[in-house]
Amino acid sequence: MNFTLHDPSALAYAQSSPGNDRLLLLHQPTQIEIVAERVGERPRMGLQSVARWLQLAVLAALSLWLYSSTLAHLVGQWYHDPDFSHGFIVPMFSAYVIWLNRHRLARIPVQPSWSGLGLLVLGLGVFALGQLGAELFLARSSLLLVLAGLIVLFLGWTYFRALLFPLAFLILMVPIPAIIFNQITFPLQLLDSHLAATVLPWFGVPTFREGNIIDIPHMQLNVAEACSGIRSLLSLTTMSIVYGYWMDNRTSVRILLFVASVPIAVAANSLRIIGTGLLVEYWSPKAAEGYFHAWWGMLIFVIALIMLYLLHLGVCWLWPERKKKP
Repeated sequence: MNFTLHDPSALAYAQSSPGNDRLLLLHQPTQIEIVAERVGERPRMGLQSVARWLQLAVLAALSLWLYSSTLAHLVGQWYHDPDFSHGFIVPMFSAYVIWLNRHRLARIPVQPSWSGLGLLVLGLGVFALGQLGAELFLARSSLLLVLAGLIVLFLGWTYFRALLFPLAFLILMVPIPAIIFNQITFPLQLLDSHLAATVLPWFGVPTFREGNIIDIPHMQLNVAEACSGIRSLLSLTTMSIVYGYWMDNRTSVRILLFVASVPIAVAANSLRIIGTGLLVEYWSPKAAEGYFHAWWGMLIFVIALIMLYLLHLGVCWLWPERKKKP
């Protein structure tokens, strides 16, 4: 039987020294041996990969069990609180982004890092702190730290960086703390009422404003918390990220759309209050109540989306996207 030596210099030496043929063949690896070793390594690597994913699945299942009550209350708030109903969209969009990039993720080498254990412990500590202090925001947001820790621990930092966008987007599904929510809504109430009281006289509607209350001849308009625009603000900022990801590949344009969603939401809500004042004055006070008032709010949100779309069209016209060279 003829063997092929792995090292060409060893083959030359063996040929020049016939007496050493058997010794060299015993000590020098052959191509057959190398191939056999590599074939033997594949089952071991496959078993290690299966074991790693199994461990990740077990810890993920334990995490879901630990957060089951927290997640149930979170979904309940999405369903019952209109201010945070956009929360249903957030995890679905993150899952869609991961699915869209599944082929790129499959090519990333798995390099587990023990530093993920620190993130995991930090997340569990924040969760315990939130549970003990009855702070819903801490308990809910700690889930993101736990997810980050599991990803780094079992898949590595390269994987984590690839999943950073869909993971960070999940923070939008967590309702902001009440103390921050109240600090945002009241200034919005004052701003919207001020803009409405300024614009309504341009259309012949005399106004007198005191705080967030606008007096017009046929009715008193109270810009309440529900009419502050916080609902459209939170929903529009979320939708601006989704829209930017789908419609434009430039990071700078995506950031611009996200930032512009704030003044667009404020302007749209002010337009709602102005329109309500005009309808009350020139049509009927019923325009500020009941079903028509709720329908008017949905219409204004659609108008805000159209404004965001028109802004994107203007940006693309002034700053067209460069096509990649083949």
